Amino acid sequence: MESAEVARRFLTFFEEHGHLKVPSASLIAEDPTLLLVNAGMVPFKPYMLGQRTPPAPRLASAQKCVRTPDIDEVGKTARHATFFQMLGNFSIGDYFKDKAIPFAWELLTRPEADGGFGFPEERLWVTVYLDDDEAQDIWHKKVGVPLERIQRRGMADNYWSMGVPGPCGPCSEIYYDRGPEYGREGGPIADEDRYLEVWNLVFMQFERGAGQGKDDFPILGELPAKNIDTGMGLERMAAILQGVDNIYETDTLWKVLDRAADLTESKYGRDHRADVSLRVIADHVRSGTMMVSDGIRPGNEGRGYVLRRILRRSIRNLRLLGGEEPGLMHELTAVAVKTMGEQYPDLIRTAANIHTVIDAEEESFLQTLRTGTAIFDAAVEETRRSGRPALAGDQAFKLHDTYGFPIDLTLEMASEQGLQVDEDGFRRLMKEQRDRAKKDAQDKKTGNLDVSALDDLLTRAGGQVDFTGYSDVTGEARLVGLLINGAGVQAAGEGTEVEVVLDRTPFYAEGGGQLADHGVVRLGNGAIVDIYDVQSPLAGLIVHRGKVRSGEAQVGDAAYAEIDIDRRRAISRSHTATHMVHAGFRRALGESAAQAGSENSPGRFRFDFTASGAVPLTVLRDVEDEVNEVLVNDLDVRAFHTSLDEARAMGAMALFGEKYGDEVRVVEVGDYSRELCGGTHVARSGQLGLIKVLGESSIGAGIRRVEALVGIDAFRFLAKENVLVAQLAEQLKTRKEELPERVSGIVTRLREAEKDLEKLRSQQVLAVAGQLADGAQDVAGTAFVGHRAPDGTGADDLRKLAVDVRGRLTSRPAVVMVVGVPKDRPVVVIAVTEGAKDRGLKAGALVGVAAKALGGGGGGKDDLAQGGGANPEAIPDALAAVERAIGTT
Repeated sequence: MESAEVARRFLTFFEEHGHLKVPSASLIAEDPTLLLVNAGMVPFKPYMLGQRTPPAPRLASAQKCVRTPDIDEVGKTARHATFFQMLGNFSIGDYFKDKAIPFAWELLTRPEADGGFGFPEERLWVTVYLDDDEAQDIWHKKVGVPLERIQRRGMADNYWSMGVPGPCGPCSEIYYDRGPEYGREGGPIADEDRYLEVWNLVFMQFERGAGQGKDDFPILGELPAKNIDTGMGLERMAAILQGVDNIYETDTLWKVLDRAADLTESKYGRDHRADVSLRVIADHVRSGTMMVSDGIRPGNEGRGYVLRRILRRSIRNLRLLGGEEPGLMHELTAVAVKTMGEQYPDLIRTAANIHTVIDAEEESFLQTLRTGTAIFDAAVEETRRSGRPALAGDQAFKLHDTYGFPIDLTLEMASEQGLQVDEDGFRRLMKEQRDRAKKDAQDKKTGNLDVSALDDLLTRAGGQVDFTGYSDVTGEARLVGLLINGAGVQAAGEGTEVEVVLDRTPFYAEGGGQLADHGVVRLGNGAIVDIYDVQSPLAGLIVHRGKVRSGEAQVGDAAYAEIDIDRRRAISRSHTATHMVHAGFRRALGESAAQAGSENSPGRFRFDFTASGAVPLTVLRDVEDEVNEVLVNDLDVRAFHTSLDEARAMGAMALFGEKYGDEVRVVEVGDYSRELCGGTHVARSGQLGLIKVLGESSIGAGIRRVEALVGIDAFRFLAKENVLVAQLAEQLKTRKEELPERVSGIVTRLREAEKDLEKLRSQQVLAVAGQLADGAQDVAGTAFVGHRAPDGTGADDLRKLAVDVRGRLTSRPAVVMVVGVPKDRPVVVIAVTEGAKDRGLKAGALVGVAAKALGGGGGGKDDLAQGGGANPEAIPDALAAVERAIGTT
């Protein structure tokens, strides 16, 4: 039974029993306490906490999940994986144990011919929580499971939560006995390899607080209603039904693994280490594909770092198997898209965009490997020379932070060299860096609020703040929440920085690339609060950040909210312009030019999109001309709500990586642009006035950024440019239309003069080569030349001089060190002869010594290496350090 069929049968069964089938939520979690969706119930958490009303009391889903705490175990065991799918049925205050248990038993034991999974009853075991007599009675008396196949377990095994504050409760797990060939008798408590868990039924009754581990947290109280949350791992169920021993041999993963074996000319099952690499590749390629599909981009922080690590581990393992040529990830991604496409059709629709992101990351990492490996080799050499058993934590951190070398790659390569890595030191530095970045991002989104405070604000606002800003720029409201430094207060006096929550508001919260509204909130008692930022830290909650200008703000006061109309209009012009430029680029470059981010600010906007390379200047000009022609036609801009299917049928653009509900908001500009969007816009395209594209640039692997001006800002820019052109024409005594040719001629002559100067400078530098070789000093039997070149000498000339001097000393062991300051930072080049190499002197290691003294880094080959630093004053120290290193080798 294929994986897609397993999911179909599960969802069909529960639809037949009154459940609403819910599509998988994005892997990007709404919950601010989670980086990624890591359990099937995560999207349903607000329903269980009573924060939102569910679309139906009975729900069923096949949810995409990613977990990476055990990423190092992937491939080494039969069950660890980063991406998995969780099939689940949920009851929000409807049925409880008395129905959840029989539902599970019926689906598992119903014959395959009748739509079930066909498990023999006698091979199923169950576990219940220690004191859950009710669950045991249902299993035994209602379902008929013999008492000897029902086992009780403690909190660590049979009590479930997400690992963070939220819903929790006792659970009952169903296990399948694979037979005596897989382990010893005695049920799940004796051997969980033989007795494989297939379904976990969680009886969500309580809310937990913060704590560590599986059983060290407080129970805060009962939930508003008793709920059911069940989880069946699709991959594990597929492995059992397909008769294979591990998830990597199931249909979806096996196809990726098999293709990886073909591409690397490996054979699965022949060598354990190769098998581990193949399993890592299969899992990580599938995970990476699914994450990119949900709009996650490789980066150095948060979920972007998780994706980058997953993709780079795939590439690294391909190289371990001999797959070093570029393009392998493209081949494997195509397999993952095809195999998962039946369950997730969006993968096929957005395949070109997925390839663009993953191909760019592969290219970027291959370059990182080329440069980083040399730096790593130098660090290894320095570590061995100093007699240390491990690479220092700051060296590993520098490899990661400066050169993009993942720590797991450093660990693997160090292990291959027989060395350890100071992981504690590395992780301390990483934590410090991530804490800083996380605090900055979290402060932007949630300020100093904790999650419980956010939940409380949302409840006091009635479960959702009513946004009225599409039609109104002012409006009456009631102040329902007031916080200072994250703590709830009843009042705030003049001059106080506050967070304000209203029950309804015209203020647009930053989102979808659109900046927040500014304005004022006037209270019934005469107090005024100036609003300078608006955020939505939780779905449905709008938090206004501001400062009390006068009077005292009090919870419960009547309020009158007014946005800054001029700012709103300017931002709306930018947002509509972004839609039009997006449409223009799609027409010019094809559907692979998918939006990857934007920012719409007053008079200016930027638009990020996927592309394999730079956009030609001619394309930029053509798109600009086309969009401005559309503006002149003064097209109607219309926003309306419809179903997602209907919106797609009419050609509305759903942004790559975004996830939408059943009802969506469509914004269309005549017939030129049609997108799903929740932002604010102008009424007619002519209100934009003019769009001026300033240029485009790369902001990351496979991502380009276009920046542009709109409206009066565009007019002012053109007026300023016109003045500059007039001034240039006057200074150069030529007509405006002849300026390009005139400037080109001047630049050509300057470049020729610079070449002549460079040639003279190079000759002067090289002229001292013979003198330096003759003056080499003897250091422990090795000829050493240490020379500081005149400031301003370029790195190429430093290298040429070092090689020239070495060429004059080939008859004996010799080390040549040339250091200079081309601009404001020192550069060092070291060249060694074959005789010096035979004595254990290597250029890469010596450059590491010099660069450390200079406050920098470097590396290269054994015979020639280059490095640099930040402190020119330390050049004498660097020369002395290298001389000492030669003398002690």
